[in-house]
Amino acid sequence: PQVLVGQRVTILGRDGDVAGVVGKKAIHLLEAEERTKASKTKQLWVDVGAADREGVAELGLRVGDPMVIAQGMVRLARDLIASRAIDDRIGAFVVLEAIRLLAEEPGALTASATAVATVQEEIGYQGGGARTSAYQLEPDVALVVDVTFSTDVPDIDKKELGEHELGGGPVLSRGSAAHAEVFERLAAVADSEGIPYTIQASPKATRTDADGIHLTRQGVPTGLISVPNRYMHSPNEVVSVEDLFNTARLIAAFIRDLDGSTDFTPR
Repeated sequence: PQVLVGQRVTILGRDGDVAGVVGKKAIHLLEAEERTKASKTKQLWVDVGAADREGVAELGLRVGDPMVIAQGMVRLARDLIASRAIDDRIGAFVVLEAIRLLAEEPGALTASATAVATVQEEIGYQGGGARTSAYQLEPDVALVVDVTFSTDVPDIDKKELGEHELGGGPVLSRGSAAHAEVFERLAAVADSEGIPYTIQASPKATRTDADGIHLTRQGVPTGLISVPNRYMHSPNEVVSVEDLFNTARLIAAFIRDLDGSTDFTPR
């Protein structure tokens, strides 16, 4: 809620988009104790300029209409970009770019690849669309693309999170949801392709779609590839464009390397 205060939003109404502003009691009117506390959702509201309930209805708005922060993408120095919802729209971009790379050399493929964009990863996580998609597709192996914390900013404990910089390449997870053989193959492919990468320990839940996929049906060998991301879950998340393309290259190369003899049984 703290990042929402004062933000402009776009409400997706049944008659079209409606502009609004997230409101809160002015700081001048807050008690001294209130000023030191983070905002709570119940203390915020969205002002669309209507005078009353009827005015809101005339705009085509109803309880439960979704809304998004009205924030576009901007380019920063080097190859960095800032935007809302980079987590995890860039996952969809990376996967589509990987599919595009594969389509350039269809004769080099012996495996089939399916790209899936899922829902409900962020809310009340029970596997969401990732679990249902994996159940239907029954893949031999799955690669999940998400973001992880970039640690090249002030006030970050690298002893806890590791060192993952923007421009440092994709981050490969190791842990209970990340299949050991899939990780080893990803790392080997990255080395052979000259793609920089770092490794992240995820001993418990990854809080990504990997958690739902790897436990589907009889179990799915799953790899988790993450893109370093600054200011996660804020209106201005920041990533490196080079990291996006390197992640797509890694996925495409991994898939090209698969054949009928590929075995993900841990040895």
